Amino acid sequence: MDRSGLADFLRRRRAQLQPSDVGLPPGARRRTPGLRRDEVAALAVMSTDYYTRLEQSRGPRPSAPLLAALARALRLSDDERDHLFHLAGQPPPPRTSTAAHVSPGLLYILDRLTDTPAFVVSDLGEVLARNRMSVALSGDVAARPGRARNNTWLWFTEPDGRSRFPREDWDRLSRTHVADLRATHGRRRGDADVEELVADLLTRSAEFARLWAEHEVMVRRADHKRIIHPAVGTVDLLCEVLSSEAVAQMLVVLHPRPGSPARDQLDLLRVIGTQDLTAGEVAGR
Repeated sequence: MDRSGLADFLRRRRAQLQPSDVGLPPGARRRTPGLRRDEVAALAVMSTDYYTRLEQSRGPRPSAPLLAALARALRLSDDERDHLFHLAGQPPPPRTSTAAHVSPGLLYILDRLTDTPAFVVSDLGEVLARNRMSVALSGDVAARPGRARNNTWLWFTEPDGRSRFPREDWDRLSRTHVADLRATHGRRRGDADVEELVADLLTRSAEFARLWAEHEVMVRRADHKRIIHPAVGTVDLLCEVLSSEAVAQMLVVLHPRPGSPARDQLDLLRVIGTQDLTAGEVAGR
């Protein structure tokens, strides 16, 4: 591990970013250019102390998931991400069409969607990044490890999470999850991540096994959701899905259904979410 090289790289990339580059308000006048350390730490979902030690060449060797989070927080390109891994003494992730590294282009668009929920998801249903409005509406699943950030896995293995959706929508949402995964399985049959997810779901969920046997197929290009929020009530939203075939990732934008009170609810949620983030001194997603 090249501690001094890693520290220098982190400092220089942090200095090149402005708050607006990562979807943050400018805030008070800054004494030095770039993001603050606590802002990068919050974006990467790690403690400020740990990140500070990395920049001071005295932190422990970061794990691969932590490096991936730093790469997203600092909006690194694929080459810069690989360099980050090399400096930390870790092999960089393979550059495949299903890479979990979100491209700077998708993150750029995500950061500028400030008044409506949006997130980036893989073709397996793994949430890779959320904007602040999506976190305020649904929580930050992207900050969880492993399958705990996979929407399909959570839907069938942690049924308590369904309480955020009206019960009458459950069957439709279950079928949508399974049909979309079936399309991915057909397209990427034999890939280990796909086969393992399907096999484990078949073992863990009788509902999934029953729906999987029906062999329904549907690529999710648009959808609608009603999400129950404890502060603003049930928010009726349409989902627009923008696909990036190069990395098998999708940018999902949730916007108000015409004629519903969802616009006013999102405006209120934006204020509530901003207050919560300010109170907790969190500058991240």
